[in-house]
Amino acid sequence: MTEKTILRALRGETQATPPIWMMRQAGRYLPEYRATRAQAGDFLKLCYNPELAAEVTLQPIRRYGFDAAILFADILLLPQAMGADLWFVTGEGPRLSTITDMAGVQALRPTSDIHETLAPVYETVKILARELPPQTTLIGFAGAPWTVATYMVAGRGTPDQAPAHKLKDTDRVAFVALIDRITDGTIEYLDAQVRAGAEVVKLFDSWAGSLKGADFHDFALLPAKRIIAELKARHPNLPIIAFPREGGDGYIGFARATGADCVALDNSVTPEWAAQHVQVDGCVQGNLASHHMVTGGQDLVDETRRIVKAFSKGPHIFNLGHGITPEADPDNVSRMIDAVRGG
Repeated sequence: MTEKTILRALRGETQATPPIWMMRQAGRYLPEYRATRAQAGDFLKLCYNPELAAEVTLQPIRRYGFDAAILFADILLLPQAMGADLWFVTGEGPRLSTITDMAGVQALRPTSDIHETLAPVYETVKILARELPPQTTLIGFAGAPWTVATYMVAGRGTPDQAPAHKLKDTDRVAFVALIDRITDGTIEYLDAQVRAGAEVVKLFDSWAGSLKGADFHDFALLPAKRIIAELKARHPNLPIIAFPREGGDGYIGFARATGADCVALDNSVTPEWAAQHVQVDGCVQGNLASHHMVTGGQDLVDETRRIVKAFSKGPHIFNLGHGITPEADPDNVSRMIDAVRGG
């Protein structure tokens, strides 16, 4: 059988039609997802129910025929497995118990203990490895250490990640210890996903853009480099996608510096700039603005074609610049796919 299109792109192959998947492609914009989530009872119960988590992962594959499926889970399952309390407030998002000093870091569970909590996630991966169409790539993922740390310090999402910056600047020893613990846990978590059947893994550093200068190097680049190096030592042929969102000039050279096979791009950079500065090092993923999934129309088609053209001279995986939003129109996803594939 011909190698899967996503794997060909990640290996550095330029293809006439780029493969496509979409961040948050299993989610609230789909009526079938909302029905399954209601069946599960709440978001966390859905994440920890392997049969239902696999079902919502498969739904967009059945509907759209994406080239990849991404495991349905949440980046905050790892901190929960490490010992943080985690719950979700309807309409407001996640809440966690907070870590504000070294004592909080030291109270976390040993890394070797995370798998007990995360075992249902690995079971979801095993189901997907069996159930996905043979041409569809299975992507596992985790949050990058900086982004996960911002939630663990603040206890919630924040607009500027100020609590994590404050701890970083006032008690760097404790903050570095927290980053190291998350990094260790992320390696083991992703390793287990790969052993369960994930063919590719992605590191989501959603808040990398708030790190400037040396902090970007120390807390976005270096942890990604350590995670990637360790995973590739264990799984030499494993492709890894890194997403230091809103990294700006930090995107330049990120693949070379970390060992990532692909850099995912948000839509704050143009595809023309990224083709010149980032794609020169290998595969890029992105980067249609997610608002097009709401507004649709000719602008959606034109911008999709512009991105495909801009990246056409190198390896490219088409995606959004951020996750699809709940108010998106499912029909616009079909329009985007048709525009990518030449329809």
